[in-house]
Parts: sequence; structure tokens; C-alpha cells
Amino acid sequence: MGSFAVACSSPSSEDGDGDGGPKGEKSANNPFGAAANSSVEAAIFDGGYGTDYVDYTNQVLGSQVKGLKVQVKPVVDIAPQLQPRFVGGNPPDLIDNSGEDQIGFLGILDQLDELDDLFEANTYEGKKIADIVYPGVKDPGTFKDKFVALNYVMTVYGVWYSKTLFEENGWTPPKTWDEALDLGQEAKKKGKYLFVHGKEAATYYRTLLIDSAIKEGGDEVRLALENLEKGCWSHPAIQGVIKVMETMVKQKMFVPGGSGTQFQKAQAIWSNDQKALLYPSGGWIENEMKKATKADFQMTGIPSMTLTDKPALPYEALRAAAGEPFIVPKQGKNPAGGKEVLRAMLSEKAAANFSKTKLAPTIVKGTVPADGYGSTALVSQTKMLEAAGTDIFNYMFVETYGLNTDQLVPWNSFLAGDLDGKGLTSALQKISDKVREDDSVDKVKVS
Repeated sequence: MGSFAVACSSPSSEDGDGDGGPKGEKSANNPFGAAANSSVEAAIFDGGYGTDYVDYTNQVLGSQVKGLKVQVKPVVDIAPQLQPRFVGGNPPDLIDNSGEDQIGFLGILDQLDELDDLFEANTYEGKKIADIVYPGVKDPGTFKDKFVALNYVMTVYGVWYSKTLFEENGWTPPKTWDEALDLGQEAKKKGKYLFVHGKEAATYYRTLLIDSAIKEGGDEVRLALENLEKGCWSHPAIQGVIKVMETMVKQKMFVPGGSGTQFQKAQAIWSNDQKALLYPSGGWIENEMKKATKADFQMTGIPSMTLTDKPALPYEALRAAAGEPFIVPKQGKNPAGGKEVLRAMLSEKAAANFSKTKLAPTIVKGTVPADGYGSTALVSQTKMLEAAGTDIFNYMFVETYGLNTDQLVPWNSFLAGDLDGKGLTSALQKISDKVREDDSVDKVKVS
């Protein structure tokens, strides 16, 4: 891939001179005043979702603003390629700031257009955008009270299983940890295991632990972890789930050797070999394992199990968060056009195209058909989101402070049976304490 700065094309002759971009008349169909017959330069992260879904918006853009086009430039290394353009004052009009090399938001916050007006605008179908997206989708794109990033893809976290295998054996997906323990015993009778893990993904069980603990103990659990509080890992809700997990490890309900197995190979033990019944992951799991999944597997997701019959949040509650953050730099040559492309991406046609081609839901509700384009995993994600209603939560402390690498060590030891629940708790607390007591690390107060 050539240099983006060199390869980018100039906007059309009608584009402006950088003082706010080309101007068009604002109207219901053109709420940001994008200029007709202008072009939008879009630098899109070329990762797991590719870039074609942004190019697809050209099929709907012209219906609202005549002649408006988006020119998509695939980018893999976002920061190395695009930070010089921010410094030079000539950033693209629209950026998907994703991937390992995404640009830190705080460093460019003042150079980004705020997107509140996008949520106040109507969709191409005439509905207010704020009313057609899932709850909480603005949160991951809001920094220091400024909403500057539209996260487009909805990631659902849950526990996944083969509907076909369960029906063949008369098994019921567990709703509680006690039911999961019983299922583990049934699996052993068939020569199978309840769970499997891989060394790079051992912390998927941390996600399962935290999700269940938040459902059991509510916001006080989430906030204690987010704010790295002393003793946060000793909360009774967390300890209750760790105790059950410890029992499962001792009763050999995990496929042996996971801590030395590459994670996709471990996942294939579940999806292809069917030696394990359950796997905790995000909604990307079907796409990730599509080449290593048994025929007619019918991958299906359920929310994380509850600890007791009186949790603070209902069984249907789940962790779900919007990802793929799109930003509109103020100094782009066509910022109004950049926002209009985002509005086009939120149209029913564009959102449905994304789900159909990527097998993942966007933040737009109601665009996945009942058959999920033939994907049982996608159908179950939609059903889980609908059932959760407003009981959707998220947490960011692991990503905010970069804790995953450190946490992988005790998690692999715990799941291998080399570390008990007390040892796991102590190790996780030390990792949180180290960050909290490090004055050189900026802290984010979560409330």
C-alpha cells in the first residue's frame, strides 16, 4: 500500500479552501449543508470488516445530496499514516480510527468535529437518529464530555453453543452457574468438556466473570473495577463466580492443555471437534471461526449466566458496546460531507448491507431480518439485544489502562489449575493497585 498522503485525491473543484469546506444549503434532506457534487475523502481502517461497506454508501448518498460521493482509501496503520496529516492541517474528511495503531483520541480531541447534531438529525427514512440506535452508543465515543466518535458496529458479548448438538443431546443452555455445573457433569458422561480456552484468549473468562458479577451486584461492581478501587476484586459477586469457576477447574470441566494452545486452535476444539459445549466470546466469533466450524453447527449465543436467582440485573442483561469509531476532523476539506456519509451509513439500506455482508449488527436497531441472512449467531445477537432492552452495560478499564497482557498470566494459571481462586484474586488486585498507585498514569474517573 502506497503512502496515503501521496495517494489521496483532491476533492472536486467545487470544494472549499479549508475554512469549513464546501457549502450547501441546509434542509431536512441536507442537515449539515453538504455541497452538491462534492466529494468526501474517507480513510477507513482495513481490518476485519474491510472497507467496502463505506464505499457502499455511494448507493444512497445521491438520494439526499445530489452528486455527493465518498472516495474510500483503505488504511491499515492509522496513526503512522494519518497523524502527520493532522499535524499538517490537512486530515481526511472522515476516518475510521480503529486497529492496533489507532490515534489516541485525547491527543486530537480539539481537532475533531462534535457529532451531537448527527444524532439530532433525521435518517434517510425520516426518523430521528437518536431514536433508532441502541442505548449507550454515544458513550464509547465521548471524551471529556465531547461526543466526537460514532462507533458503528454493535459488539455483543455472551456464551456460545451449537444449537444442533444441544438438541441432539436434549441439553438446555444454562441460565445460572448452577445449571452450568450440572451441564458440565452431563458433558463428562458424553466424554466432553464444558469449556475450552486458548492461551491468548484466557481472559475471555475474565469477561464472563465480570459480566456475571455485574449482573449479580449491579453498578457498584462495575464502578469499583472501572475506578481501580482497593479490594474491588474481592466483591462478593466476583468471589461467588470465581468460586464456581474454581470448582469447574478442579472437576476438570475445561479441556486440558488450553494454556499452551493457540487460541484459534482451542476455539476449533469447540466449534469443529465439539469436545467442549460452551465458549465465552464476542459476536465476532462466527466470522472468526467460519472456516473451522462443523457443518450445521448452528452457532447460537446466550447472555452470561447469573450467580443467584435474585441478581441486581435480570438474566437478559448483557455487555454490549459499539465499536469502529468514525471521526470527522474539523480541518478536513469537506467536514459537512463527512457527517453526511455517516448519516448515509445509518440508513436502513446501508446498515442492512453491513449486517448481511459482515454478519454483525450495526448500532441501528431493526435492520437484521428474522433469518439473520442465514446466520444463527446473528439472529441470536439481535434477540439478545432486544431482550436486554435498556439493561445493556459496558466497562473500559482493561482497555483504558492496557491491563490485558498482565491479566493473561494469572488467568492462564487459574484455568490450568495451577492457581486457586484466592491466588487469582490476589494477582488481579495487584495489577489494579499498581496502576492506581502510579501517579504517572492519567486516571479516568467513571461514575
